[in-house]
Amino acid sequence: MKEDCFFPCDDMKYRRLTKEQFEALHQEFANFLATQSIDKKEWDTIKAEKPEVAEQELDVFSDLIWEGVLTGAHYLEHFSKNYIFLFHCQEKVVKSIVLKSLVQEVDFMTREGLQWLSDNMFTETVEIKLGQKDYEEERNSSIFNLIQQGAILSDGQLYLQINGIIQAS
Repeated sequence: MKEDCFFPCDDMKYRRLTKEQFEALHQEFANFLATQSIDKKEWDTIKAEKPEVAEQELDVFSDLIWEGVLTGAHYLEHFSKNYIFLFHCQEKVVKSIVLKSLVQEVDFMTREGLQWLSDNMFTETVEIKLGQKDYEEERNSSIFNLIQQGAILSDGQLYLQINGIIQAS
């Protein structure tokens, strides 16, 4: 452990937050620094005189934020032109519903494509696959990898709605 580092300075577990995310979390970051007895004046000094320490603090804070977000994540969605991937992230497994349009012209990234899906959900033009998989690594890392591949956090309404229809049929 480096003497200037307030936490173990290993590689990041996730990725650094964006400038916009840091701006949105300004107060949380100030509180994070305060827990280490770093006020604004001292933070400005660290940034100017020990930029590597400032970088490490940004990384540690980013990982803490990601850890909290991922721990609270239960549903993810990933839309592409002809596919919708819906994920239910449980404690030990991730369940999935994959919807695939067999009509190439349909684009699930548009309002019209989603209306088409609603109208054609249980026809031969939509393929539905259900899956379940144990996490290949730690749960939060697995969820983070799905986000890195384009999935977004969701309230789960679409997953629950489609799963309910599938279970009822």
